[in-house]
Amino acid sequence: MRKSGCPPTLCVLLKEVFSLSRQTRQVVEKVKEIALPILEQEGFELVDIEYTKEGPNRVLRIFIDGEEKRVDLNDCAHISELLSKKLDEVDPIPEAYYLDVSSPGAERPLKKEADYQKAIGKNVLISTYVPIEGQKEIQGVLEAVDQDTLWVEAGQKTIEIPREKVAKARLAIVF
Repeated sequence: MRKSGCPPTLCVLLKEVFSLSRQTRQVVEKVKEIALPILEQEGFELVDIEYTKEGPNRVLRIFIDGEEKRVDLNDCAHISELLSKKLDEVDPIPEAYYLDVSSPGAERPLKKEADYQKAIGKNVLISTYVPIEGQKEIQGVLEAVDQDTLWVEAGQKTIEIPREKVAKARLAIVF
C-alpha cells in the first residue's frame, strides 16, 4: 500500500521539475547581479532574463532596452561581448549554454511597475490564470494601474483585472 498520494514516477518527476525551477531562479538571480551594473554603465535597461532548455541545449536569454534610444543589432552584440566576458570570469552557470542578448521587440513584456506605467494608453495583451468576465486573454488599451488592479478598455467596456490573477502581460500590436 502506497503512503503518498502520487505514483512513485510522478513524485520523482515533480521533484525534478521543482528542483529545476529553483535552479533556474538561482541562475537568473546570479546573472541579474552580474548584468545590471554592466547594462547601467552602458546606458541600457534589463527587461528580462530567461534560462531555458531548448532541445538538448541550455539558453541564457537576456532582453535589454535602451534608456534613451532603441536597441539595434550592434548594441546587442556589444552587450553580448561584455556579458560573455564577465560570465566566463564569474562562471555562475555550471553547464554549457548559449548566450542570446536581444531587444524585447515591439510586443515587450510588462514585468516591472515602470513597464506598466509606460504602457498606459497603449495596446496590451493580458493573460490571466482564471477567466475574467469569461476571458483568459484580454486585449485592449491599458487605461490605468495601481498596485492591485489593471484597467483595460476592451471594446466598449473597461475590464478590471486583479494583479494577482495576471499570468503574463505584454504590449500588443494591433493590425
